Amino acid sequence: MMAKRTRRTKCQLPECYYEGYLEKRSTDQTSQKLWTCLCGNALFFFNEKRDADYVDKVDLAALISVVDDNSPDCKTDSARFKVQLRSESVKFAASNAESRELWKGFIHAVGLLSVPSSHNLLPGQIHMMLDAAQKEKERLANSSPTTADDPSPLTTTQIDRPACFFEVPWLEAELLLEREASKGNLLVRPGRRADSYAISTRMELAGPVFKHYRVLCNTNGGFYIDVDSPVSGDTLQELVNYLVEKTNGALIPLIIEDQYDKNISFVSSDKESGEKTQQSLPKPICVPTAVPRKHVVEKSVASEAKPVEEKNSPPACQSSSTPARILTPPTPAPRKGSIATPVSNQGNFRKLSPAEEQKKNLSPAISELKLRFGQKVMV
Repeated sequence: MMAKRTRRTKCQLPECYYEGYLEKRSTDQTSQKLWTCLCGNALFFFNEKRDADYVDKVDLAALISVVDDNSPDCKTDSARFKVQLRSESVKFAASNAESRELWKGFIHAVGLLSVPSSHNLLPGQIHMMLDAAQKEKERLANSSPTTADDPSPLTTTQIDRPACFFEVPWLEAELLLEREASKGNLLVRPGRRADSYAISTRMELAGPVFKHYRVLCNTNGGFYIDVDSPVSGDTLQELVNYLVEKTNGALIPLIIEDQYDKNISFVSSDKESGEKTQQSLPKPICVPTAVPRKHVVEKSVASEAKPVEEKNSPPACQSSSTPARILTPPTPAPRKGSIATPVSNQGNFRKLSPAEEQKKNLSPAISELKLRFGQKVMV
């Protein structure tokens, strides 16, 4: 018989959405009939309906599915179903098929926050499940700030769980260590109390010897193994490392790596014969992606030839050092008897304006008229 917990009593649990008797089955195919209450997103188990303290609990926060259990069993008439979680699978048996459908529907509604469509349910039952899902959404929304401000030790240390941590109870821990003895003999699991863990070990001494050690949370943070000479550590991994080191490797953490398939396969049915065969998914054709071309500046022939011309031509720096001589246009010779206008400062040649150009052209003609007029007077 499982020992009673000293945690919250029934009146301190979240709102109960559904309750009744269920047979909870363990891995060794033994079952125990317990009064079960679906409070919040967890199943709480009591030895009797009148008991105030629960003896076991199944958290539905990691619920994946809830389906009928069709595995072979001697009790073929029992209404069995299976709750599949991320880390384990829990099997139950209800009193009849109708009770099984109700349990499946309420567990699905609370764990996945939706009402299943495949179950055989009446409109009134669907309405109750919708109401339970809505209440659970509101409860989770209202409890989130409290959890963020004052998180429990399990929440704060969840990310620090070692690789040898398994969500299994006392008995299943021993079965797991027995089955996987070649991979390790030490594991960490949740404790019976909400704020505790446990370390389970298996050693050989004229047969298997199992030991279980309680791990509690320190008030100032961290954990300690609750023995006569407590062992403290900041994390659960530090406690595991301490045990491995102090036992000279006699204790080995149990680490089970998940096995994944390397090829995708599916079952196909022949259209004519109806024979089913397993086939592999064709490998995808990898289309090479076009590599973007780099931007290359193409040089023109003239630009490439320019340095060659400059190389073959004489150095330009020698000729450019001497200033080029400015060539002025030739000055027309003055007519006979005219007075030539001296050109001053030819180096500073500038363009004449139209008025200056007209005056320049009329000056020889005026000088010639004056000369001829003077000659007539003398005659």
